Amino acid sequence: MSTKNKIASKAYKAGLAMRKKVLGADHVEKSFRNSDDFNMPFQELATEFAWGSVWTRPGLSLRDRSLVTLAQCIALNRPNEIRIHLRGAIRNGVTRTELRELCLHSFLYCGGPASLDAFHTIKAALPEIETLEKTAKKKR
Repeated sequence: MSTKNKIASKAYKAGLAMRKKVLGADHVEKSFRNSDDFNMPFQELATEFAWGSVWTRPGLSLRDRSLVTLAQCIALNRPNEIRIHLRGAIRNGVTRTELRELCLHSFLYCGGPASLDAFHTIKAALPEIETLEKTAKKKR
């Protein structure tokens, strides 16, 4: 559903709010700003379905959803998604110690290379994310 031409669905509106809550409004707005006619349908689908129909479900806390999502991104060796969801994990209360343990645990089930790549990705991205979150908290 193109939000430019149609009224956004209830799931889309809930998804947009959830996506901004977890990833930060700045990240979400940048994602939409950087989209064009080619990839905007993906942004809209992800917002409505993933964020509006799945992330908003009861049954798992946002913190648990963040840990599960990171574990799956590690298993799939998706460093870009790890960076994106790392910020959400921090915003949802996951600690540095828990991130380290997640990477170590992933070594057993995802393999050494995926675990090592996750360690490198998280170590490189964490300082910037922590700075962004400190700045965001001061503005709130």
